[in-house]
Parts: sequence; C-alpha cells; structure tokens
Amino acid sequence: MRVFLSALLILIASTAYAVDPRERLTDPALEVRARAISAELRCVVCQNQSIDESDADLAKDLRNVIRARIVTGDSDQEVIDFVVARYGEFVLLRPPFKGATVILWLGPLLFALCGLIGIVLYYRRRPAA
Repeated sequence: MRVFLSALLILIASTAYAVDPRERLTDPALEVRARAISAELRCVVCQNQSIDESDADLAKDLRNVIRARIVTGDSDQEVIDFVVARYGEFVLLRPPFKGATVILWLGPLLFALCGLIGIVLYYRRRPAA
C-alpha cells in the first residue's frame, strides 16, 4: 500500500506546473490559450521542460510575454512566431517537418528499422537446433 501511495504522489507531483497564480490572466479563455502556447514552447534554460513547467526566470518572463501578446490581440501562431523569431526553432517542442529537421522526425524510425533488420538477420543466421 505504501508503494502505491508513493507512486501516486509522484505522479501527482509530476503534473504540477510552475505558473505563479499572479501570472494568470483574469479571462479564463485567454488563460487557456496562454497555457496551451506555453506547453508547446521549450524552456531555453532547462531544455527538457516546457516553459509552462519550468521554474527558470527566463521561462517566467516568456510566460508573461505570451500573456501580454495574447491580451493585445495576437493569435496563437503570431505569439509562437514572435518567440521563435527571438530564440529560434529550438524553442519549439515539436519542430516543423522540413529539410533541417527531417533527421529528428525520421531518425527514430530509421534506428528502429535497422534494429528490426539486425534481429531478423541474427535469427536467420543462427544454426537450427
């Protein structure tokens, strides 16, 4: 039972976000948009978290910039384009599929295919028992 409760607490804690209640917008619809955009952008400091999950000062600043641009009337894509223009495509957690990122998208598939071919060749070359 203790193991189950410990695992449950770890799962609950891992879904916590770093957004300070003072950062939140008063309009719930705009706040949902801001959170969705924040979840798509990588923290430049942490590099393995979205800015929605990060406690870094830069992530907090970016969350505030996102909220300010949403309040001024920018669309979601305009906000994302603004951040990408400042920090490059590295900030996108899901980079677009294009020539420069094709290895990111197809690399895992190629490695899996090579592994599968290796396994098949290994079992074909084994002597029959």
